[in-house]
Amino acid sequence: MIGGGRIVGGGLMIGSAGLMMVFAVWLLSEETVTSAGARSLGLLLALLVLGPIFGIGFYLLRKGSAEKEQFAHVEQEKKILNMVLAQGQVTMADLIMELELPRDDIEDMIRDLVGKQLFSGAINWEKGILYSVESQALVDGQTCPNCGSQVEFAGKGLIACPYCGSQVFLTKRAAAETGAVSGAVSAAL
Repeated sequence: MIGGGRIVGGGLMIGSAGLMMVFAVWLLSEETVTSAGARSLGLLLALLVLGPIFGIGFYLLRKGSAEKEQFAHVEQEKKILNMVLAQGQVTMADLIMELELPRDDIEDMIRDLVGKQLFSGAINWEKGILYSVESQALVDGQTCPNCGSQVEFAGKGLIACPYCGSQVFLTKRAAAETGAVSGAVSAAL
């Protein structure tokens, strides 16, 4: 279960705090006839036993919360990919409305997807349009999906249009298949 550590951590924290309170009330009650030193030692021992359990619970609570936030981020990135694949082309305005996030955050997610080699398509940053494009078709045709002009290899896994500024990102497989072509283009330059 995603973020399940929050439940376990919260339970450990509540349980250890509850046990500590019960033990403190028992030690400080009138029925327990002990000296002040014995009471202090009892509370110290209870803290030594229950303190680490509370700490582990706190750690699990924080770790579960972080895991839940990461999962939400991954879900938003998956939503971006699905929108591009399903619609063929998506504007940045559509993504902003759908995800309810600022443009900078969405651009960071897109760059993250490119870095993870999950997004293979074209992006026109100026117009704010993402295109779903088969990488192999771009390599074979070597034309820009936005304006139709000749594209240039701009780096490993990246094809750029010098006319409209669109950038086409390729997956590892497609970039490897274009390696010989990009090597020839680099040698020619």
